[in-house]
Amino acid sequence: MAKAYVLINTDMGTEEEVLKDLKGIPYVTEAYMIYGVYDIIAKLEADSLEKVKDAVSSRIRRMDHVRSTLSMIVVES
Repeated sequence: MAKAYVLINTDMGTEEEVLKDLKGIPYVTEAYMIYGVYDIIAKLEADSLEKVKDAVSSRIRRMDHVRSTLSMIVVES
C-alpha cells in the first residue's frame, strides 16, 4: 500500500470549497483544514505509488484555488 500526505495552500477564503472537492478525489482517504503555513492536509492511499502520484499531479495540483502543494511519500520498512 502506497501512502502520502499532501500539504496544500489555497487562495484566501476558498479553503472549505477546496476541502469539499478534495474529498471527492480517488485515493484521498482523509483531508482536514489546518492552521499554519499550509491550509489543508490530505492523506492519500492506493495500491501503487504511481496512482498516488497521478492523483496529486493530475487532480489535486490542477484544482481551482490550489496555489501550491508539498507531497510527502510515506516510507514503510
